[in-house]
Amino acid sequence: MSDIRWAWAEIDLGAIDHNIRVLRERVAPAAVWAVVKADGYGHGAVDVARAAISAGAEGLCVALVQEGIELRRGGIDAPILLLTEQPVEAAAHIVAYRLTPTVYHRHFLDALVDERPVGLPVHLMIDTGMQRVGAHPHTAAAIAESIAQRAPALRLAGVYTHFAIADDDSDDAIEFTDNQLESFARVLAQLPPVPTLHAANSAAALSRPDSRFSMVRAGIAIYGVSPGAGVDHLCADLRPAMELKARVSFVKQVRSGSRISYGLRHRFDRDTTVATIPLGYADGVPRRLHAVGGAVLIGGRRCPIVGVVTMDQLMVDCGDHDVRVGDDVTLIGSQTAPDGSTIRIRAEDWAAALDTIGYEVVCGISSRIPRVPRRSIDH
Repeated sequence: MSDIRWAWAEIDLGAIDHNIRVLRERVAPAAVWAVVKADGYGHGAVDVARAAISAGAEGLCVALVQEGIELRRGGIDAPILLLTEQPVEAAAHIVAYRLTPTVYHRHFLDALVDERPVGLPVHLMIDTGMQRVGAHPHTAAAIAESIAQRAPALRLAGVYTHFAIADDDSDDAIEFTDNQLESFARVLAQLPPVPTLHAANSAAALSRPDSRFSMVRAGIAIYGVSPGAGVDHLCADLRPAMELKARVSFVKQVRSGSRISYGLRHRFDRDTTVATIPLGYADGVPRRLHAVGGAVLIGGRRCPIVGVVTMDQLMVDCGDHDVRVGDDVTLIGSQTAPDGSTIRIRAEDWAAALDTIGYEVVCGISSRIPRVPRRSIDH
């Protein structure tokens, strides 16, 4: 795609394959379901789904009905779980495309039954402390009974919850996750046997064996990005699947004392070489990345971003290094340094500098950036 636009994201499907296999081994005998919502966390949902299933993921998870439909139209036949209850108007599409709905309200159960399914599997979500969505623990047994009353149209195939702070290894966070698991256990004690139980997101799958149950919902970890600082030490075997790359589009010499970019916020303290890179905040590079130490790699060297990132372009200070139009640029990923070592910028590095999370970084790479699948790791 570099002949169409000098900015692109390389998606290593071999890394997806590798990460799924690492997670499968780590959580066995629990199954791994791959979370591919938000266009596979910005990596391309259909390609990621195919790679994940090929590597042994037993199902997929999405947030929206249209995401499930995209997978079905892409030829994906694996089970697809919708991670929240959808609008009642979506019931017909859920049934038609064989999606597995999450439920926690009776009126949504009725909307599904109206579409005349036979044995449609549903998963009941319990809110054990996240306080976002899900059935209150006190109502879970009644909703499970409501599902049973709607047989044979519906069947309760799964019960699950979601952790709020499993990526944090502080004592308070561990206690909160313990309490969520205890609440979940109390709910399960009130329900008939259910085929599938799940609670673990990526962080808990890595750090909490007691949360793995029948399956884990692996999201950010399958893309090789750490779920959070508290579990960084458990991510060493994971491999990043996305590299954000570009080419130098313009090179100029600037004088000491001159300023650059909108607002003229950066003043050069020496004569230097500045390279322009043809992507910006419309592509997912945060406008303020320059202010928090943001840099790119050119020729195996870190070149700091100078001046605010603009909508379509950003500028970097290359010092006295020889830089030319067309040179490779890495914004996220690695290059070989002049001494032969590997130098790397990770999505987590952006996240730490910007006081956010790696999820936001990779999901934020916009659709303007072409995704270029490749496979560097074979099994």
